[in-house]
Amino acid sequence: MHKIVYLSLGSNLGDPAANLNAAIAGLRALGDVAAVSSFYETEPIELAAQPWFLNCAIMVDTEKMPRQLMSGILDLEKEMGRRRQENKGPRIIDIDILLFGSSIIETKGLTVPHPAMHQRRFVLEPLAEIAPEIRHPVFKRTVCELRDALPPGQQVRRIPKTEGP
Repeated sequence: MHKIVYLSLGSNLGDPAANLNAAIAGLRALGDVAAVSSFYETEPIELAAQPWFLNCAIMVDTEKMPRQLMSGILDLEKEMGRRRQENKGPRIIDIDILLFGSSIIETKGLTVPHPAMHQRRFVLEPLAEIAPEIRHPVFKRTVCELRDALPPGQQVRRIPKTEGP
């Protein structure tokens, strides 16, 4: 059974654009990457003393079940050199499952929808570019409505699209 899944990708170490493009290419092993947002420069939150991030959102059509998809994502992050040393710290790649169809999932190690997505401009801005009318299954509001309800702050700048996979 096919599911439409939305992911958030971020990087702020090495060559972030190359890291995002490599992650997008690697995610093709888990499903059909059906849409990719522009890349956005975003200021770090919570741990501000680190380089700015490059973020994007993608839509994947997958036959994987949620745990299978999460396992594949964690494997890809590890293959790309991700080391989980500091919470909210710098990283080569970070891939989060934002939405898995209209499912609500709460298990050890996986919560969908992502529990903080509605508070993060760096997630909602790119997601609104590719899925503006998708409804959050808990809040019943569209991605654009959630983004527009955010308080000022959290600088997010769209950058021109680069050639990628």
